[in-house]
Amino acid sequence: MAETTAGRASDRGRSGFAFLRNNLREYGILIALVVIMAFFQFATGGILLKPVNLTNLILQNSYIVIMAVGMLLVIVSGNIDLSVGSVLGFVGALAAVMIVQLQMNFVIAAFLCLVVGAAIGAAQGYWIAYHKIPSFIVTLAGMLVFKGLTLWLLAGQSVGPFPPTFQLIASGFVPDFLGSGKPNILSLVAGIGLALLVLFLAIRTRRREQARGVQEEPFGFFAAKHAAIFLALVYVSWLMASFRGLPNVFIVMALLIAIYSFVANRTTIGRRIYAIGGNEKAAKLSGIRTERLTFLTFVNMGMLAGLAGLIFAARLNTATPKAGLGFELDVIAAVFIGGASMAGGVGTVVGAVIGAFIMGVMNNGMSILGIGIDYQQVIKGLVLLAAVVFDVYNKNKV
Repeated sequence: MAETTAGRASDRGRSGFAFLRNNLREYGILIALVVIMAFFQFATGGILLKPVNLTNLILQNSYIVIMAVGMLLVIVSGNIDLSVGSVLGFVGALAAVMIVQLQMNFVIAAFLCLVVGAAIGAAQGYWIAYHKIPSFIVTLAGMLVFKGLTLWLLAGQSVGPFPPTFQLIASGFVPDFLGSGKPNILSLVAGIGLALLVLFLAIRTRRREQARGVQEEPFGFFAAKHAAIFLALVYVSWLMASFRGLPNVFIVMALLIAIYSFVANRTTIGRRIYAIGGNEKAAKLSGIRTERLTFLTFVNMGMLAGLAGLIFAARLNTATPKAGLGFELDVIAAVFIGGASMAGGVGTVVGAVIGAFIMGVMNNGMSILGIGIDYQQVIKGLVLLAAVVFDVYNKNKV
């Protein structure tokens, strides 16, 4: 009897190790985020997770996270978009011209900017999807074109400031309808509610997988992972509630993450985008309209780059000719660090968001420590290289 019990424990240990080895990409980025945050929390003497700095961390990385969500779908489909930083700058400049110089209502101007962003994505996606021109070349050309158009539109000068109501997009906070605001009860309740919802959805998904006989994750891994996520969400909610509560842009990010996670994991369109990245010829032979889906991923990317441009301009309270410079590198790095494959067909929205926050925490922590921008770029480059090497190693091992 003792030998049988020991044998079962050994089998569970081997199955747990095999599961971790097969899902190292998913668990690795979570562990990396925790380790990096713990390191900078210690190195900065606790400054990293102070409520004011945590809020600034979210505000500073909101536009990167928003674009990373769209870039994930582009990369999963087997393409890439190098123009997102320039599109962000161009849309921000367009918003400044319409709102500041032409005195247009900011709601109408914001809507038109999103339409322009989607149109830019459509123009690039048309050549990529229907004429099979490599996305690298098309979007590299787009990067140069929209950098030039931004300089032309602003006449080489900064344009601002924006009306206070427009600035609330990036710098405003959700009012506390449940208390006096110290701490922000609404933000705390919303954070706890979100943590409970995430836990409920995870448990429901696990039960459905068990009913279909496709559950592979050992219970110990499941319990540890989601307990950590639950506690982290509650703790972050408390920290933010003790400052000014939930930023408006945080609500926008949360909605986008939820919507795009659902689309990627639960819809036919999402599964077909992954199929295109896995093997485009096979996907086309199976009846998937690969050209249309590739086209739509670039339309979506352009729209999200436009939204990020509005948020970035509102945060700076001005549009500058150099807005968005180098942002495409941070966005692409976030997606690859978050577990997406260079070959396409692999990656998750949540992974891309985690990758964006890994980059954000590194930027924020190194700035607090007074590390120069030169060394920061070197370190970020090495982290990106390590992520790609890890991806290639895992692919070759399989």
